[in-house]
Amino acid sequence: MFYLYIILLCYFLFFSEHYGRDLISEDYRYNLEFFKEIKRFIKYREILGLESFVVNILGNILAFAPFGLLLPLLNKRYRRIFYVTFLSCTFSLAIELVQMYSKVGIFDVDDVVLNTLGGLIGYLFFALGNGILKKIR
Repeated sequence: MFYLYIILLCYFLFFSEHYGRDLISEDYRYNLEFFKEIKRFIKYREILGLESFVVNILGNILAFAPFGLLLPLLNKRYRRIFYVTFLSCTFSLAIELVQMYSKVGIFDVDDVVLNTLGGLIGYLFFALGNGILKKIR
């Protein structure tokens, strides 16, 4: 299940025409200023539209929630919040770097922040579910 999730995530991030991944930029595009794009999407959400806000803010969070939920199920050593947070951040950073160097997307530190938050939220769902299962047993 985890590997299927990774394959689907990579498809949407690198190949999906719906998100403009079929267009390759001539330049490297990046945002290195923390919270710049997050603030912009919040400030101009009415102008940019609800879909743009949801895809860019909530989409980045929700895209990584399964990572944080499934990773601890894959291996018991990843059942600590530190590991899930670190690996969510590292995997997100790797994706952003590949997007920038392949010129298929934009390197955005805000995406790394939102993706890491998504991984953390996924882990919290795992921890909650795991706690409930332990009480039932």
